[in-house]
Amino acid sequence: MAEIVLTPKGPVELTLEAEIINPGLFSGRVTGDIEKLLVWQGPAQLPLADFFDVDVRGSGTPENTVIIIQGDVPRVKHIGHGMKIGKIEIRGSSGMHTGAEMAGGSILVEKDAGAWSGMEMKGGLLQIKGNAGDHVGSAYRGSWRGMTGGKIEVGGNARSQIGGGLAGGEILVNGNVENFCGIRQGGGAIIIKGNAVRGLGAEMAGGIIAIQGEISQFTPGFVEAGAEANPKIGELQIEGSFTKYTGDYAISKNPKGILYAREGI
Repeated sequence: MAEIVLTPKGPVELTLEAEIINPGLFSGRVTGDIEKLLVWQGPAQLPLADFFDVDVRGSGTPENTVIIIQGDVPRVKHIGHGMKIGKIEIRGSSGMHTGAEMAGGSILVEKDAGAWSGMEMKGGLLQIKGNAGDHVGSAYRGSWRGMTGGKIEVGGNARSQIGGGLAGGEILVNGNVENFCGIRQGGGAIIIKGNAVRGLGAEMAGGIIAIQGEISQFTPGFVEAGAEANPKIGELQIEGSFTKYTGDYAISKNPKGILYAREGI
């Protein structure tokens, strides 16, 4: 097993773009090689060693390579972007685009993660123990197709447009969401244990959303389709009595989206 520990040398004042923090790229490299890998800071490319102390422990294949970031790195973007294998543990907060377009492996963020985390994710597991920013698991600007596979778990709250354009995979938010969660969803599943503000499932054409808390402003294009107790969504059983809705009829005469809302909301 290879364990590669990155310890920040201090706060990052100007945002870094660090797609190179990826088990597939680090695997098989010695300390000096990793230190020379380049990150973007504004218009300049600089070596990783300018910002992190690097400690390589052991050796192994990409499958059993673990990158550990010791501390908060909220201004470091694109950690694990496009990763296919291995594991990243961020023992603090991470910046925007964490795990964007990842296809395999796992990322654990022990605190908060920035906007666009898990953007257009294709596989793997992204766990955020704290809160998440806007657009988690969503399509990028100008694209209609968001996350297609894998799983995202948010331990706290998430902001707006979570799972925008979701086509596959699963997003679980243990806290609250804000506006337009699941907008343009066409597949996959979003499970919200807390509350939502407005626009939940707007323009939805397929997939499932289940919410256990309150909805401040219900999306008008959904039609009640009966009641259901303890619905099973993927491998997760949702406890309680729910009203089942279909929609969004505002954009289609025959939508296939399903929204489970707790009875009485």
